[in-house]
Amino acid sequence: MQTILLSHEEVAKLAKQLYESSIREKVESENNIGKMVIIDIETGDYEVDKNGLQAARSLSKKHPNPRLFGIRIGYNVAASLGGVMERVSK
Repeated sequence: MQTILLSHEEVAKLAKQLYESSIREKVESENNIGKMVIIDIETGDYEVDKNGLQAARSLSKKHPNPRLFGIRIGYNVAASLGGVMERVSK
């Protein structure tokens, strides 16, 4: 399978489209708020985990060389260094 090179922006755009169109409704519950959803943009497969690392490892086992993107469920950013993470309103 030939790999198509995508910019970071294109990967983010594809992941966000997947999240909004088919993943959000399945994962955005009170129990998952603050957890990471890691999305394989090539397969549409995803995993949810507390910090995302285990989810990324799980997806990497299923699909060799995945293109992964992480979104923190219920927040506007995945991580913050000295800033503020704000909850996204429904």
